[in-house]
Amino acid sequence: MTIDWKGYPAAGLFDEMVTPGGRIRPGAGKLASTLARLSDEELATRKSALDLSIKEMGITFTVYTQEEGSIDRAWPLDLIPRIIRKREWEAIEKGLIQRVRALNLFIDDLYHDQRCIADGVFPASLLENSVNFRPQCVGVDPPLGVWAHICGSDLVRDEKGTVYVLEDNLRVPSGVSYLLENRLVMKRVLPELFEDYTIRPVDDYPSQLFDTLAALSPRPATHPEVVILTPGIYNSAYFEHSYLAQQMGCELVQGDDLVVDADDCVYMHTTRGRARVDVIYRRIDDLFLDPEVFNKDSALGVPGLMRAWKAGNVALANAPGAGVADDKAVYTFVPDLIQYYLGEKAILPNVPSYVCERKEDKAYVLDNLDKLVVKPANESGGYGMLMGPKASKKELAEFEQLVRKNPRNYIAQPMLTLSTVPTLIGSSVEPRHVDLRPFILSSDRHAVTMGGLTRVALRKGSLVVNSSQGGGSKDTWVVDEEGS
Repeated sequence: MTIDWKGYPAAGLFDEMVTPGGRIRPGAGKLASTLARLSDEELATRKSALDLSIKEMGITFTVYTQEEGSIDRAWPLDLIPRIIRKREWEAIEKGLIQRVRALNLFIDDLYHDQRCIADGVFPASLLENSVNFRPQCVGVDPPLGVWAHICGSDLVRDEKGTVYVLEDNLRVPSGVSYLLENRLVMKRVLPELFEDYTIRPVDDYPSQLFDTLAALSPRPATHPEVVILTPGIYNSAYFEHSYLAQQMGCELVQGDDLVVDADDCVYMHTTRGRARVDVIYRRIDDLFLDPEVFNKDSALGVPGLMRAWKAGNVALANAPGAGVADDKAVYTFVPDLIQYYLGEKAILPNVPSYVCERKEDKAYVLDNLDKLVVKPANESGGYGMLMGPKASKKELAEFEQLVRKNPRNYIAQPMLTLSTVPTLIGSSVEPRHVDLRPFILSSDRHAVTMGGLTRVALRKGSLVVNSSQGGGSKDTWVVDEEGS
């Protein structure tokens, strides 16, 4: 038996590869025909080769459970890639760069003149109650005026195929290592398709990331000392920390590997003595960065690090305080901020949203909890959400109390019917919902990954794509072909 695309159940959904009538969309013809030529046995062989490659390459992620604690699991990758045509991707890329430019201007404004508040563009009350605004950063001028050097913005399509930005991740966004490893695995498993297609590369990301970080160096040098600061092996993203350090040729350090001297410079302990550090790509949260300034009990950070940063002797990426814009309530204002700071209309729209701090929005949300998705403003990973249409009466009642108690902490959105992509389930191909996380780099220039990390909800009918909650991933191909 082979895959029968005409029998593929795409009706009623926007499937990115197959129309409701069973026709293959432009750009995906070669992929569809190649898969259709494979028998069930051959598909199973390719899937086994994929799983073996992931095991051999040691690609894992960490899940935390109350019963078993932290568990390392093999990374879930689907055999069928997701295809995006280059022409469409170029428009998305422009929208992402526009968005991060405005967000960086917004963050810088909040820590300086706060013009956006004085001019009535952004409510003062949202800033006053922001859990990620850092008073310690007021007046600081980071290199090049950039606060969020690495941003991961989550994109979705609705049932009409329209692309929306779902949220922006500007604190310590993760997932790019899996994007890179997915491509390596797919080259092993479906090599013939890399001959048929001109697939835009993603393997230049580590060099782009290094160039982004190096551009922040406070000292003129051809090869500045860049390090990645990790919380350690028990962090859920440790695989990514070590992978990126290896790919960039940088040192992977923990807090006790670094010291701030009396000259307010940062030094790294090495076997040859101390070496000055120019740029730190930090993968720990603000509150653990420096026990002199934030959490005094933190053993993860470096005492004096904020002094060194404020003195301009070391660059931190992302900058402390950048998380003020990593807030789902702030997200709702991004189109207005783009217009305010750039004088441009947003290229990529937001999902329509309700800010529960507004009285009229809160009243609407409380009256329609069973129809909406309610999200806490500063959670990630799909935790703490209410999927109204699928919630029990008990869950609805609990969330009503949460929203009433702390409206600032919640926004709500209509439940979108996310687009689907064909996914190998057993020996058959079925539609599964997906989102996309591209990564945008900012320093003296901007760079966007070609495509991004596609996350797929592997459970039938589920809209939850997070790997920690049963989701998987796909390799994302931005292809040059327009008519294949």
